[in-house]
Amino acid sequence: MDRPDQTLPAGAQAVPAAKRGGSGRDALVGGICGAVVVLMVGASYAAVPFYNWFCRATGFNGTTQVATAAPSSAPLARRIAVRFDSNVAGGLPWKFEPEKTEIEVAIGEVVTVYYTVTNQSARTTMAQAAYNVSPLTSGAYFQKINCFCFTEQTMAPGETREMPVVFYVDPAITADHENDSLKTITLSYTFYPVRDAPKPVAAGEPDKPRGSL
Repeated sequence: MDRPDQTLPAGAQAVPAAKRGGSGRDALVGGICGAVVVLMVGASYAAVPFYNWFCRATGFNGTTQVATAAPSSAPLARRIAVRFDSNVAGGLPWKFEPEKTEIEVAIGEVVTVYYTVTNQSARTTMAQAAYNVSPLTSGAYFQKINCFCFTEQTMAPGETREMPVVFYVDPAITADHENDSLKTITLSYTFYPVRDAPKPVAAGEPDKPRGSL
């Protein structure tokens, strides 16, 4: 049965079916491209914390580990030298150095060493230390129990402070034959400025009322 003629309004033109289909495909492709962009942006933000987690979990790139307690077994007879390196990034007026540049420790022995930090400026400053060990393969076995690098450090003008690092070399390193010839591990820190600390209220300034009683 013939379909009745469909009359278009005056001046209107019929849109070819192929063109209508093309518009639908363009919208679909545009939607897919938008979704891909969103996923890529999300992945870029997730990459940094994932990379940090991966380094902490594996010791990749010389990242040290964080231990909550000393090893349960007694220290081993094998000993290893640990060297200490210190650096200060530009713009931070601090003097930063280890009290000892090298010590020898037994593998599995818990050791405490100290770095000395002095704020050489006339203002309060804040900084945080980045760290790694070398050779990079030793990062998975260098266990820190306590370290000043875990938190931001605030130093008053002219203040000098001793900052401890408590660590041990994990006995599991003896099972890693890649480190059979390892004689020395270097622990390196670099302090980077965080921001200027808020200026304290002048001591002679009276307290201002916080509101009506």
